[in-house]
Amino acid sequence: MNTIQTTDQHMMKAFGRIPLVETQGKNATCTDENGKTYIDFGSGIGCNVLGWGNEAWVEAVCGQVKKLQHACNYYYTQPQAEFVELLCKTTGFSRVFLGNSGAEANECAIKVARKYSSDKYGKNRGTIITLQNSFHGRTLATLAATGQDGFHQYFYPFPEGFAFAKANDLDDLKSKLDGTVCAVMMELVQGEGGVMALDKDYVQAVAKLCEEQDILLMIDEVQTGGGRMGTFLAQELFGITANVTTLAKAIGGGLPIGACLVDEKCADVITPGTHGSTFGGNPVVCAGAVAVMKQVTAEGFLDSVKEKAAYLRSELAKIPEIAALSGIGMMIGITLKSKDAHDVMVKANDAGLLVLTAKEKVRLLPPLTITKEEMDAGLAILRDVLA
Repeated sequence: MNTIQTTDQHMMKAFGRIPLVETQGKNATCTDENGKTYIDFGSGIGCNVLGWGNEAWVEAVCGQVKKLQHACNYYYTQPQAEFVELLCKTTGFSRVFLGNSGAEANECAIKVARKYSSDKYGKNRGTIITLQNSFHGRTLATLAATGQDGFHQYFYPFPEGFAFAKANDLDDLKSKLDGTVCAVMMELVQGEGGVMALDKDYVQAVAKLCEEQDILLMIDEVQTGGGRMGTFLAQELFGITANVTTLAKAIGGGLPIGACLVDEKCADVITPGTHGSTFGGNPVVCAGAVAVMKQVTAEGFLDSVKEKAAYLRSELAKIPEIAALSGIGMMIGITLKSKDAHDVMVKANDAGLLVLTAKEKVRLLPPLTITKEEMDAGLAILRDVLA
């Protein structure tokens, strides 16, 4: 049997796969097992922020593997210390808990919010408001927190304690504040919900409301964080700072990581025995994350992301089939006039371009290191597919 047949025989059918076997890559170009090349406009759903085979990242990861591949969190490791120091200094947050995914980071955020409120107000103040059309993960709790009915199927009973407010509707959110609310959690750009950015005025009003009522503001930056907006955090563009922020995807550079960052107000909420992770903060993953942090925060890098985003968006806007663009920076949603997004994804793959979808839109999350030549090559394929 070949790779696809073997995988399909033994793996649960959790993914709607495209028949492509990726074997190796360099920056935003990968090669399949038959030697065909593809331009990558998806970066592993936003994870390969430095593309494939980034030399500094590879050197850091391989060097650490040779020294110490794993350590129990009873003990300390230098890569973990270096990474969390860089992360806190870059973002301004006080402390961080490390896990292995965005869902785990959001699970930690949920626990922080409820324990903060329980410690201070007792056990009857544990409701978390999230937004309709949101997505926060695929564990039971993060599915329950996700504001899309399509995800609230099959896995009953779901955890309780979540309420859903309409995005960009402050009055609707206020109507949910019944004295049981401990936190508001939201994505500043709803990724799986269709790459929809929230209104800045709304976000700032929610932040003010949370501060006035001692409700934690929690921002899910699993997809927006790590430089994709042209800033390290999307919050910088919205003029707010959350009490709790979650990151994943980009900060690992392609290895599994999740981070829950908290401000000084929440710095001491998690205590020994109240949370944990066997692989969270793994030294190999942290070594790679240090390499990501150093490159993304280097002088001029984020400016280059803004320039690439502007160029990509300007070229996309010239394509007749494209009705509208959404999102911010290098997180792009494409509304089509007549074609089906999933069909476009499949046809683009056949033509040598990797793209994603989000609801009815084509979604682009290119590596932040993508070159102009790679962008032009990908755009040429997309133009042909959409023609």
